[in-house]
Amino acid sequence: MISAPRPAAHQKLPPWLQEGARVFDPGREREAIVQFIGDYEDPATRRFMKNAVFLRPEGGGREWIVAPEALRPADAR
Repeated sequence: MISAPRPAAHQKLPPWLQEGARVFDPGREREAIVQFIGDYEDPATRRFMKNAVFLRPEGGGREWIVAPEALRPADAR
């Protein structure tokens, strides 16, 4: 599979962190699938997060948002 070049804003992210990747969130002690990576402004607090990572549990469930530096690759199965 040939992947498209990463957008300039994503080029500083680790190569393993991309949409569709399985990752581990130590803060929640959960594995998840990356749904989207992009800038995000929380509508409640108006706080801005550059390269926010939107995660969803494998198999479905409620999505959550984390900073990319909080994640690590999931262990191989």
